[in-house]
Amino acid sequence: MGAPGLVLLWLQLCALTPAAYKVWVPNTNFDDATNWSQNRPPCAGAAVEFPADKTLSVLVREGHSISDMLLPLDGEFVLASGAGFGAADAGSRPDCGPGARARFLDPDRFLWLDPRLWRPGDAGRGLFSVDAERVPCRHDDVVFPADASFRVGLGPGAGTVRVRSVQALGQTFARDEDLTAFLASRAGRLRFHGPGALSVDPEACADPSGCVCGNAEAQPWICAALLQPLGGGCPQAACLEPLRPEGQCCDLCGAVVSLTHGPAFDLQQYRARLLHAFLALPQYQGLQVAVSKVPRPPGLREASDAKADTEIQVVLVEAGPETGGAGRLARALLADIAEHGEALGILSATARESGAPVWGGSAAGLNAPARAGLAGGLAAAGLLVLTALLAGALLLRREGRLRWRRRDEAAPARAGAPLGFHNPVFYAADSAEALPAPKSDQRSSSRSYFLNPLFGEAEAEA
Repeated sequence: MGAPGLVLLWLQLCALTPAAYKVWVPNTNFDDATNWSQNRPPCAGAAVEFPADKTLSVLVREGHSISDMLLPLDGEFVLASGAGFGAADAGSRPDCGPGARARFLDPDRFLWLDPRLWRPGDAGRGLFSVDAERVPCRHDDVVFPADASFRVGLGPGAGTVRVRSVQALGQTFARDEDLTAFLASRAGRLRFHGPGALSVDPEACADPSGCVCGNAEAQPWICAALLQPLGGGCPQAACLEPLRPEGQCCDLCGAVVSLTHGPAFDLQQYRARLLHAFLALPQYQGLQVAVSKVPRPPGLREASDAKADTEIQVVLVEAGPETGGAGRLARALLADIAEHGEALGILSATARESGAPVWGGSAAGLNAPARAGLAGGLAAAGLLVLTALLAGALLLRREGRLRWRRRDEAAPARAGAPLGFHNPVFYAADSAEALPAPKSDQRSSSRSYFLNPLFGEAEAEA
């Protein structure tokens, strides 16, 4: 992007503040290498071919020498200062080769609902958006850079796309009638196509706690566009029990903190607090956070409170291999809310954390299952030992080597003799003096106590 274009874009974006905005990334520029089959602009003397059945607008910034050109049936070339085309013999450059043909890629491959094709204008270091919010939301301003040609596919299946405003070709469209007239014009038809509709509503988000994005209905198509290069399927998450936050297309590893809030909560202030008070700390370097208002799960909504239909979702992920930092930060946020939640306008908070990495990762995360397995193994071993002891006792009883009598058949204890016994399992001498005395209103004084060798608790026996 040239200096004049940068200045113009900066002036456009200044007019958008304080609203959020998203910038369209791809273009149909002649000089952009990604638009050509050989991943480079045409060589000198190359034959140039545009799709015959497509409609498009192409910006040309430089001068090009070509042998011949196959033009589309409907389109336009916008020539920048000093740009143009000249004739050259085929294969005049050795690296092009004789008969080299440069094919312009399908301009209709760029879809509005593809999250990869948008760049947030207000993104800071450490911030990201869930997939559904990477596409322009209901209250976003949309910017198409004035120094680039473009073509955008609307739809399919998502109905009407609604945003706050659209900036294209140096104009700002904030009224539906103005945008409709532009889309119906030749300039609009060269740049927008497809079965979907585009609408604007200048109403800004006036709630300090934020507004819901509004892309929930379009999320199936958003995810389909995002996952199309992967064959339509999500990659496997690199952790056990991964999470899928609201608005995300695939599972991820990290943590999700959900907040309910009161009227004093301010989304922008809380986002700034996360960035400066937490993500700036060395132990949280490499973490990324997404903070937005989302619909609350239906099972948790309260019909008596309209605010209960939404919640603040804080998604924490790690850019590199899982190290447990997201979980530690989630717990730090809960502690911070417990101390300062009232001042921040937060009423309650809950956290969910993904499991240990599938390979490598945090030792703490991997040791927890190991400890559980060890405890289970010890319990199983103890059960086997107990079973063996009982079997041995029954065998000795049958052979007459071991006898026992009922309590009422036992000889009366000597006066003053201890009622306890030496417990061979816990190596403790137990006596009646250390046990609770019977109450005076009990009918019988024959109640005694013993320690259960299995559980180590004092139990009473009549």
